[in-house]
Amino acid sequence: MDIAWTTLAFLVLAALVAGWVDAVVGGGGLIQLPSLLIALPEHSVPTISGTNKISSFAGTLVATATYVRKVQVRWWYALPLVIAAYIGSTIGARLVSLMPREAFTPVVLVALVGVGLYTVRKPQLGLQHQVRHTGPKLVAILAAIGLVIGVYDGFLGPGTGSFFVIGLVALLGYGFLQASAMAKLANLTTNIAAIAVLRHDIFWQVGLAMAAANLTGGFVGATMAVKHGSAFVRRVFLVVIAILVVRLGWDTVQLFV
Repeated sequence: MDIAWTTLAFLVLAALVAGWVDAVVGGGGLIQLPSLLIALPEHSVPTISGTNKISSFAGTLVATATYVRKVQVRWWYALPLVIAAYIGSTIGARLVSLMPREAFTPVVLVALVGVGLYTVRKPQLGLQHQVRHTGPKLVAILAAIGLVIGVYDGFLGPGTGSFFVIGLVALLGYGFLQASAMAKLANLTTNIAAIAVLRHDIFWQVGLAMAAANLTGGFVGATMAVKHGSAFVRRVFLVVIAILVVRLGWDTVQLFV
């Protein structure tokens, strides 16, 4: 499959910015997935989704490595989140060709508005790392978060990192920085699962070029997040949520006009 160099340059730039946003707080898919839809209008939904996952995987991989080196991760509790996220993403990726993405847009929009308002109304939310549960209850909640958000990421994707972060912060008491580290691990897993399902549909030339740019953005973003801490991540989180709401709000309006 051929592609114009101007189109490829546009997609590489989008992947660079998306990698930075994704590494800090998630939501880079808001930039990357719509860019692919605009630049490659003749390609199928599985091809767009799979190509998006290749790029996202690269950026998430380097961001995950950066977080894990500098932020303490409780691996025993990361495991149920990651396993459930993999299962959920596999299910979601298999639904890509069966259900219209537009059907999910209004639901995601409502969820994002609720998440944004909840975070704004609780200015201290996520600034301290105080996990509220332990043992089997913590494992069960982590698994539930991984499964639900994993299905969403396999099927659609934009805002996945943000959903992982707010789930860990609001439901379990994680700090934004610690939640971002866990979210990267889970998001890396959901990308792997989706790629495994969609591997035959991926536009590999575009995906690998975007992956290099996304990787660069992911490294810079993760480094900045670790350096500036939870307060910085919280501010970026709110900006990303606002942009997601505007974007999905516009998409929702288009469904009814």
